Parts: sequence; structure tokens; C-alpha cells
Amino acid sequence: MNAALRMENIVKEFPGTLACNKATLEVAKGEVHCLLGENGAGKSTMMKILSGSYRPDGGTITVDGTPMNFSSPLDGVKAGISTIYQELDLVPDLTVAQNLFLGHAPTRGIFVDSKARNAAAADAVARVGGKFAPTATVGALSVSDQQLTAIARALTTSARIIVMDEPSATLTDHDLAAVFDVIRELVAEGKSVVYISHRLDEIKEIGHRATVMRDGSTVAVFDVPTTSKAQMVDAMIGRAVDSAGTTRGPFTGSGQLLNIDRATIGGVLDIRGISVRPGEIVGLAGLGGAGRSTLLSAVFGDNSAELDMTLHGTQFTSMNPQRAVQLGIGLVPEDRKKQGLLLEMSVVRNAGLAALKLFGINPAGRAAAVAREPLQKLGVKFASETQAVGQLSGGNQQKVVLAKWMARGISVLLLDEPTRGLDIGAKADLFEQVRALADSGVGVLMASSELSELTENCNTVWVLHEGRNVAQYDPHTTPSADIARVVVTGSIESNV
Repeated sequence: MNAALRMENIVKEFPGTLACNKATLEVAKGEVHCLLGENGAGKSTMMKILSGSYRPDGGTITVDGTPMNFSSPLDGVKAGISTIYQELDLVPDLTVAQNLFLGHAPTRGIFVDSKARNAAAADAVARVGGKFAPTATVGALSVSDQQLTAIARALTTSARIIVMDEPSATLTDHDLAAVFDVIRELVAEGKSVVYISHRLDEIKEIGHRATVMRDGSTVAVFDVPTTSKAQMVDAMIGRAVDSAGTTRGPFTGSGQLLNIDRATIGGVLDIRGISVRPGEIVGLAGLGGAGRSTLLSAVFGDNSAELDMTLHGTQFTSMNPQRAVQLGIGLVPEDRKKQGLLLEMSVVRNAGLAALKLFGINPAGRAAAVAREPLQKLGVKFASETQAVGQLSGGNQQKVVLAKWMARGISVLLLDEPTRGLDIGAKADLFEQVRALADSGVGVLMASSELSELTENCNTVWVLHEGRNVAQYDPHTTPSADIARVVVTGSIESNV
């Protein structure tokens, strides 16, 4: 095999955690090599070592046969490695073009050639299917458009090895198709792509070979076309898991909980007549920018939407987060690091944060007491109760955010891309807990880019398109393909 990359016997240890235990990864030139494993298996740590963000405690790295000793991310860039992290490393106050060409902008004399930079950025954005301007400020973009920006940035370098860590976590099927076209172009040029994802359908579609990690070690290498998804799951977690989750039956409950008669933001959002009953799971489907996250933020009072909303029989025309929490509304946001967690605070303090006011001040002991059960139910992996939540894998961080609301006790749960970064087993655990919350009478309003998650776990699914709710479906009687067509077109007539 003509290897572009060899990582052999990689060891990396953190306090209380052996993240990589003599792990090995070998990637051929011109292949899409998938890296699989549960949350905390060591995948992201391996890629941070490859990029130069972490220094290994042992092992060797060779790129195109040349031994490497990376001491900084700049060393990785110089060696031709470009990394798109699961947790995006963009500069929010800069424009798209400035982010794409940070450190290697085209110049005219001693000055940056802004016109050339914007033109090249526009080409890169269009190549990945983006519909936003190169002059847009990154912080003002949706999370999915920020993800496309990060992917486009990799195209502006001379990288020979492109690492994509959960690139599809916030992308719609439409966006992902454009990204896959780019990946195929890259490998056709002889470049190599390391693709990390928990979505096995993606692995089967785009991958050539796959390396599986478990507990910090490499446990298997597969040829993707000849390996079943069941075999991959078995290697990843060593136990049988229904990756699709348990399909939820038709809703038979009654009563009123949350009625969104109107939620509007001029030119952005115009939602009418969405309701969630006690024990009901309502899904929000749509393309990026359709308004799903904006609607959830409106219900939680985290934007300037005008509301006509009834909760527990009381009408509200405005909302704010503090009031929402007091009323029993919890939000698991799309951007967990900025909106859902205090990264320097411990795991148990984060999980007990929303419930602390119920028990007075004494933060540490009482936070631990109220947080232990939900953390255990969700299978959160951490070294100790005092470990900073920022040190956890992205998937475990997401579960801590949900644990926070489970510890608090809520009547309405808002979920925005709740499985972002979660592996198959973790997804199953999360939805088991969400269904248990619904069975206890909690109403759930969930947005997801994965239509299958909605059809398998929701009682009803609303389709949002360009800020409006255009159709409502019973996922038990409507084919997923029919819903998907409306998601893309926004037209019910397209299914006739």
C-alpha cells in the first residue's frame, strides 16, 4: 500500500485517563479512511496529535514516508495536514473570507488583496454548497453554515491529508451531498481524507477503509464495501445495539401543555400553530436555515421573537431564559460549548447547575447528589466528579447538558440537534432517556438534521422551510421519502 500517513503505537495520557493506548492508523494515498469508535474511544485525540495540537507520549508519525515530530498546529499545516474539528475553531468576529485565508491570504505587494481573497472565498464556499456571502461575519452564520465554512477553509490550503471530525453533525442531507462531492474530487486528485463519523450510512457511502478504536486502542481495520454495519457496530462497542432506536408509536395522550400560536421575527421566522402535549415528542425537520433553531430559541426566550404562546394554560407574548427555566422549560442547544456548559467547571457542577437553586447554596456536595443519577443513566464517561467538563469528548459534553435538565426536573424539553457528536450506543441511550421523560409527562420539541431520528422517535413531525412551518406529518403513516421531498422543496404539492 502506498501510505500517505502512518501513526504507530501512539500513546497519550491525561490525568486519570489513557486516551490513546498504542493506537495505530494507516491511510493510503487517494482514499477516504474512516475512523470509528464510541465517544471517548480516542479518535479526536489521535487527530489532535496528528494536527500538532497535542504531543504524544509515545509512538511515531510518518507522512509520505517522512518521520514527523509535531510540536504545534503550524507544524501540521506545514506537513500538509488540514483538520476540520468537531468543535469549530473559526474566529467569529472575522468574515468568512478572512477565516478561509487566515495566515495565507493573497497579497498585492505588502497588502492583502481583499478583492482576490473574496473571490477565492466565494468559489470555495460555492464548492461546498454554501449559500452565504464571503463577506458575512462568521459569528452571524448558523452552525451548519459555520461547518461549511470550516470545510471550505480546508480547500484553500495545499493540504495532502484532510481530517474531517464529524463534519456532517450539523449538516442537512442536501448540504452533505455537496460535501461528499468535494471529498470525491479530493481523493481523485490523490489526496487523502480521514473521515470521522458515527453515522454508518455515511461511512458506507463515502468510505474505502475504516479503522475502529475502542478504549484508546485500535481494534479492527475493515474494507468498508465488504463490511456490514452490524460488524462495524460490534467492533465499536462489543455489544448489539439497535442503531435506529426504538420506533415510538402513535400518540394517544391528551391535555394541553405548550401551544405556539405564533412566533415571528420579521423576515426570518413566521411559525403558526405548533403544539406539544404532555408526553408527546414533536419533531422539527428542515434544511439549514429553515428556522428550527430559531424557533427553539424563541420558545426559550433567547431571541427577539414576538410570541403568542400558551404554557400550562397561561398566555405569554414574550419570554426570557430565566423565566423559561422557572416555568419548567429546558433547552439543549445546538452549540453546547457556548450556550450549554461552563467548560472550566466540573462535570457534576454543570449537571447540577440548573437544580442548585432548589437546594440552597452549598454547591459541590449537593450538585453531586442531584447530578449522579442522570449522569449515570446517560452513561457519561468522566475520570472524576471534579474533572472539568471541557476535558470531556464532545458527545459526553452533550449528555451533560441533557443531564442538567434531568436533574432540574422540567415539563418542556427543547432539543436542538441533540445527537450531534454522539456514537451509536450513546444515541440509543439518549433517546431511551428522552422517551422515558416523555413517558413521565414531559413534552419534547426536537430539531434534528437527521430525518430518521425524527421519524423513529417522534409522535409527529413538522417540516419548516424558510422560516415557516409548511406541513405536519404522522411519521407512522407517511413514508420518509415524502417528508424528505417537502423538506427540500417546501412544497406539499411536490408529493402529489
